[in-house]
Amino acid sequence: MKMGMDLSHRQTFQLKLQLAPRMIQSMEILQLPIAELQARIEKELQENPVLELRDSNPDMEAADTAPPEFNADSPLKHDMNDNGAELEFKRLEALDKDWGGVFNEEEHRPSRGSMDELGDKKMDAMQNLLERPQSLQDYLAEQLSDLEITDDDRTVAMHIISMLDRTGYVARRNEKDEFLPISLLEIASTIDPPVSQERIEEVLSLVQDLDPPGVGARDLRECLTLQIQGDTPHRELVRQLIHDHMEDIAHNRLPAIAKKTGADLDTIREAIDCIKHFNPKPGAQYSTESTRYVTPDVIIEKTEEGEYEIRLTDDWAPRLNIPKRYYSMYKDRENTPETRDYLKKKLQSAEWLRDAIEQRRNTLMRVTRAIIDHQKEFLNEGPDAIRPLKMQEIADLVKVHVTTVSRAVDDKWIQTPRGVFPLKRFFVGAATNKETGEQIPWEKVKKALLDMVGNEDKANPLSDEELEEKLTAAGFPVKRRTVTKYRKLLSIASSRERKEHAPA
Repeated sequence: MKMGMDLSHRQTFQLKLQLAPRMIQSMEILQLPIAELQARIEKELQENPVLELRDSNPDMEAADTAPPEFNADSPLKHDMNDNGAELEFKRLEALDKDWGGVFNEEEHRPSRGSMDELGDKKMDAMQNLLERPQSLQDYLAEQLSDLEITDDDRTVAMHIISMLDRTGYVARRNEKDEFLPISLLEIASTIDPPVSQERIEEVLSLVQDLDPPGVGARDLRECLTLQIQGDTPHRELVRQLIHDHMEDIAHNRLPAIAKKTGADLDTIREAIDCIKHFNPKPGAQYSTESTRYVTPDVIIEKTEEGEYEIRLTDDWAPRLNIPKRYYSMYKDRENTPETRDYLKKKLQSAEWLRDAIEQRRNTLMRVTRAIIDHQKEFLNEGPDAIRPLKMQEIADLVKVHVTTVSRAVDDKWIQTPRGVFPLKRFFVGAATNKETGEQIPWEKVKKALLDMVGNEDKANPLSDEELEEKLTAAGFPVKRRTVTKYRKLLSIASSRERKEHAPA
């Protein structure tokens, strides 16, 4: 009895050890967006010698594809012979140990797709060198070359230009790759040989005269001031507002500005409007940082019958194949225990990855189908018709844990006839109307809030308390703190900041 219990406990423990890494891998694969999944597959292809790209020829694929199930604890039942299999595997094993999974062309030849991609990357790199967008430093250096200045001044000017950050300000980069303000003394001390602060200030003024206006500033006030031109309306008032009243402008304290400057409200408004047309980040337009493009994981298309068809974009991901010859090698008792143990681990890892990818596909398809069935009105009529939806509801429909739904939609995008959205966009909280019991999506509450603020009397804007009363009366039961929260999320200023002051 004791032996039976020990055997049972040992089997249960071994099963847990086997399932734990497999479940972890499945969760990791499920959470990956399509671009990261592709990268993960490419990495596994490089590290696992038993994994290959699936042949596009169905007949060839059927002839060389591994069995659908692999029991790593017992020999395979299929009798598969492969001449020279042992020798081939030993060669692979030796290379794997010596070179960390990098194989020669004969044993682990990269796919044509991989070679094409490598060639494309090289071509892209060459094109980037030839067609690299002009940077801010390039543009300023080009202007500097046209100026009649001494070589020493040109050297100092180029040093200052090299210290401009992405937005065009003079700054220094710290260990965390952050740009911080820098003093004239710091600039002077970094030039070899060092120069005086007065000399730095003279040459900095020269740089600040270059295009775009505002470049070479050390703070926002200096950047805006540099953009004041001879034909700027109310030039001196604009300068005064920038230097002394930026906080008053931010809080819409126009009467206070009028009292301190002596200017009337209309003139102050015109001066503020002029400031609003200045560029607080003049160098940003020359930024060479790449734009992050979204790759949808799911595509929704409307059929002629008016239904919505779901298609996953994982067709772009490489398809994996486990050739039968490696199973044959594992089955062959003439191989050394070390060889068979090594092969067992590689085959098991390959099986787990293949299963995890298929599980990701099935889960994502089922979760997306459940979401789309619930949010058809959103697709038919637009975002205003979105319905309240919780992840737990989808989990109950799909019969999975709510954390599985969360991982399935995390960082995933869906392309629909209405546009491209994150999958999480379809999960919407709701307020409950106590009189009718109706669930009202927060999206509708936000839209109603925007409409009320847009139609308010700007001379007497609605406070958060008044917005709460109006929203509740309109059938949107919310608390004042919720109004404040959504007002800030929608970038709506406070009532005091929205107030438009009438001329005195």
